[in-house]
Amino acid sequence: MGKPELIDPRALYHGDEFAPQKQKGKGPALQKEMTPRPDCGEESYVGTSRLKNRRALITGADSGIGRAVAIAFAREGANVAIHFYPGEEEDAAEVAEYVRAAGRKAVLIPGDFRDETVPDQVVEKVIAELGGLDTLVLNAAH
Repeated sequence: MGKPELIDPRALYHGDEFAPQKQKGKGPALQKEMTPRPDCGEESYVGTSRLKNRRALITGADSGIGRAVAIAFAREGANVAIHFYPGEEEDAAEVAEYVRAAGRKAVLIPGDFRDETVPDQVVEKVIAELGGLDTLVLNAAH
C-alpha cells in the first residue's frame, strides 16, 4: 500500500499580500467591493442533499463565512433564512439568489442584535416563513 498523495493547502490559493480594504463607515463592509473578491463557493461548491428539507437560520449570512454556509446549506437541500446587518441588503439579496438558484427557499431578515428584542423577532420570522427551525448557525460578528 502506497503513501497517500498529500497536497499542501498553502499553495492552492492566493498567496500574495492583499491590497488594503477601504470602505465607508466603521461597520461591516460590502463583499462585492472587496479586492480580490472572496470565494464563498458561489461557483465551486456542489451539494449532495445532506440537509434535504431542513430549515436553517444563519446569522451574518450576507458575507464571508456566513455567506459560504448559506450557499452550502442551500445546495445541500436546506431552506435558508439569511440574517444580515441593516445596510447590507445588497450582499444579502445576492446570497438569496444563490439559495433560490439551488431550488430552495430564501428568507431575508435584517436585524441589529445590539437591540435585545431583535433575536426573538428574527426567530419568530424564520418559524413563520419556513414553518419551523432545525438548524441555527450563530455567525454574526463585528
